[in-house]
Amino acid sequence: MREVAKGDFCNKIGTYLKALSANANNVPFYVALLSPTIDWTVVDGVTEIPIEQRSEKEQSHVQGINSSGQHDWVNTTPEGTTCANYAFDVTPAELVTGLITEKGVCQASEQSLKEMFAEK
Repeated sequence: MREVAKGDFCNKIGTYLKALSANANNVPFYVALLSPTIDWTVVDGVTEIPIEQRSEKEQSHVQGINSSGQHDWVNTTPEGTTCANYAFDVTPAELVTGLITEKGVCQASEQSLKEMFAEK
């Protein structure tokens, strides 16, 4: 996980869809994180975090037994099919009810994060 200064966060693919669904159904959506995962140098996670693209073979093939009876990768898509295989997605802060950290709970905003982690 990677949290950025304004409260956006990057996590395994599918987190964004869960946050959208929670928001659409008026269900609170909290993110639990440790302070070392906060990247204070990135302000806008949606535009600034590069999303890893994994091998498309993970989407187009499965482990199986080939025509020779050997264990192998077996293509499950028509020849020439291209696949996108993103490893992470970014959830914007406006979909997050709050951030749960080792210092307590705060809003998913730059101001709240700075207040929580300000040196006292």
